[in-house]
Amino acid sequence: MKTFLITTALTFIASTSFADTVTLYTSQPNADAQKTVDAFMAANPGTEVEWVRDGTTKLMARLRAEIEAGNPQPDLLLIADTVTLEGMAQEGYLTTYKSPEAANYDSALYSYDGFYHSTKLITTGIVYNTGVKDVPTSWADLVDPTVKGQVAMPSPLYSGAALIHLATLTDDKKLGWDYYGKLAGNDARAQGGNGGTFKAVASGEKPYGMVVDFLTIRNKANGSPVEFVFPTEGVSYVTEPVAIMSSAKNVEGAKKFVDFLLSEKGQNLVLDMGYIPARNGMGVPAGFPAREDIKLMDFDPAVALKNAEVNKAKFAELFGTK
Repeated sequence: MKTFLITTALTFIASTSFADTVTLYTSQPNADAQKTVDAFMAANPGTEVEWVRDGTTKLMARLRAEIEAGNPQPDLLLIADTVTLEGMAQEGYLTTYKSPEAANYDSALYSYDGFYHSTKLITTGIVYNTGVKDVPTSWADLVDPTVKGQVAMPSPLYSGAALIHLATLTDDKKLGWDYYGKLAGNDARAQGGNGGTFKAVASGEKPYGMVVDFLTIRNKANGSPVEFVFPTEGVSYVTEPVAIMSSAKNVEGAKKFVDFLLSEKGQNLVLDMGYIPARNGMGVPAGFPAREDIKLMDFDPAVALKNAEVNKAKFAELFGTK
């Protein structure tokens, strides 16, 4: 009897000590994060996910503190943008994993070495209030003298998506920094994040703006007097990439999580949440044009990372912000 009890106790300790648990740090909205975790665990019985949610900036500050203390907690990161993960990769904090699901993605949407993979597309285009007379079709329309003082946009000093938008447009040969100079000269208001910009346009305070797609399209469906335009030159985009930490304690569980997010089932979950899936051959949410009709502008995360501080400084100088 004594031997039986000892054996049972050791079995229990082993099972609890080596349970298949994956730790995730994510910047997804809480509801989306819960849906993602629940769907993964349903598809992978026996693997549990412990997750922490916060904005990318705060989440990375927490992780940096953990790294400094020599005890990083997450196996996985699922955060807003590739630029942040490019920096982590260059510092040696990410491990390579070439998911077999990557064959179904455009090569621009994942790291060549397998440090990160994009899971969705969140584009930045033009929002306008339906009360306006002139409907914009291109980025050039926002620097027309007839809309002087009527344009709002999120600040790249505040918003990660806005910083990537800045990097994309200023790296474009036809737009460049000259375009942002024209925006400043046209008295465009640049402050806060995408939410504040959307509210300014929806209320009519500023008839035109630059904003992420889903804010406009979802609110339009709920009766907001707004329309979203995918400009003729193309759109910038963030992709909510996923990556495995080089310090991951459960690498195999982390790989399963990456594969699930990139799989058709995982991408249908993205679609159900109202975002554009990153995977080729998928549909789009109601209100969006066909995927093939959305032109993505060229973007290099490594170049954007290299130029980030210079870009912020130039922007602050142009718009007189800090």
